[in-house]
Amino acid sequence: MSRYTTTFAALKKKNEGAFVPFIMLCDPTPADSIEIITAAVEAGADALELGVPFSDPVADGPAIQRAHVRALDGGSTVQDALDVVRDIRARYPELPIGMLIYANVAYVRGVDCFYREFAEAGADSILLPDVPVREGRPFDAAAAEAGIETIYIAPAKASPATLEGVAQHSKGYIYAISRDGVTGTERESSVDGLRDVVDNINSYGGADVLLGFGISSPEHVRAAIEAGASGAISGSAITRIIDAHTEGEHPNPGRITDMGALKNELGSFVKAMKQATIAS
Repeated sequence: MSRYTTTFAALKKKNEGAFVPFIMLCDPTPADSIEIITAAVEAGADALELGVPFSDPVADGPAIQRAHVRALDGGSTVQDALDVVRDIRARYPELPIGMLIYANVAYVRGVDCFYREFAEAGADSILLPDVPVREGRPFDAAAAEAGIETIYIAPAKASPATLEGVAQHSKGYIYAISRDGVTGTERESSVDGLRDVVDNINSYGGADVLLGFGISSPEHVRAAIEAGASGAISGSAITRIIDAHTEGEHPNPGRITDMGALKNELGSFVKAMKQATIAS
């Protein structure tokens, strides 16, 4: 059984959903991101989605774009990201660790090498947000060979053929989004229609569904769970917490102004989001 399967099964026995924070690796430095990720896990995160800095993050909104830029301005490399994943895996042997990485990184490193490197570092899954399921077969094959679970996005208004493909080829979980667009936009507060989104995806079978895009409050998490999702992913809200405790603008490297205050605020946020996954 994969770490995802084990985690989701254990949570369901407790009538809980999964809360999964998205955190950018090496933002603003590798050492800082290790502290930030550790704080999130210790506050109750059930799994992680970790970003690898990239110069053109087309699926991300302004907050997460700034995180990419800060990490790159600080000199972050893919090797640095791999080293952080290795560190987190050593700290948390049973924690599901998912990666969100743009496809150019895979192409530049060589697809087979790319998946093998992240598997060896300790990653469980990889989501390439700019690769739709209809174009994923070369990535699927390389991932399977390396022991990585592939994750695909189920768009809110996807065709039946797309949802069927997502259900068939997503192995760790299905990343469902409740509306079109990029992460962290002004439309993030809406939870209308979540039940329809989850039911539509679940009708094709497949892996557990996690809802993302616009999950920024405990109310959003609770709505996702009540809609039938196995959990929720939150990224932009967490990145904004990091923003608030970081100074330095492009092209200068960023610097955390008060790591203790950042971890306190982040810990409180994660605890509240996790609490919202627990059935009353």
